[in-house]
Amino acid sequence: MSEKPLIIAIDGFSSCGKSTLARMLARTLGYTYIDSGAMYRAITLFALRKNLITNGTPDKEAILKELAGITISFGYDQENEHNITRLNGENVEEEIRRPEVSAYVSPVSAIREIREAMVLFQRKLGENGGIVMDGRDIGTVVFPHANLKIFMTADPEIRAQRRYLELSLKGIAVSMDDIRNNIAQRDYMDQNREISPLRKAPDAIILDNSNLNIQEQLDWVLEKMKTIHQENDH
Repeated sequence: MSEKPLIIAIDGFSSCGKSTLARMLARTLGYTYIDSGAMYRAITLFALRKNLITNGTPDKEAILKELAGITISFGYDQENEHNITRLNGENVEEEIRRPEVSAYVSPVSAIREIREAMVLFQRKLGENGGIVMDGRDIGTVVFPHANLKIFMTADPEIRAQRRYLELSLKGIAVSMDDIRNNIAQRDYMDQNREISPLRKAPDAIILDNSNLNIQEQLDWVLEKMKTIHQENDH
């Protein structure tokens, strides 16, 4: 009997390696990977380019006026073997990961109308299953009936070290103190925003990957999936 494609929701704190695990899991399973965070980062980049963020505060009305004209799509770079996020057709994958975008993505993503538009888009992408999606509210808001929900966490200092290494490998110069402050600020904003705050879904399984490498994390998830398929077969 063929196994029904699942919806896998991965939520958790910033710089926990959610995207790395989700991408690897999707490739292993032949599923589609959807980076929900990249959607909010792309909108944040758009707002920054249009000077719609002043003194750290997004101009909500101005951004919402532009929203209908923003298209976000995903692709895969076969040559370099990594996912691509496109903003209005332009590959912005590297630009949306820069610290200046990270600094403003939380207040932009806290705007109710933006989240509602993105949630509708995300649900459409995943309506047939066979997807892995990571973010902050995938298991609680976007796909509350996901077959497997994972909530990722790790020690804040380890998260800061991982983020520093990731940016350094991309040639982006940034201090550890700036990264620590950014992570602490994002954690606070993500958990305390009014709309879709970061919460562990009651039926989510916690994955603390402070001391796990990526292969160990992947094996852990595949083991959980095996259990789900066995339960579905009975």
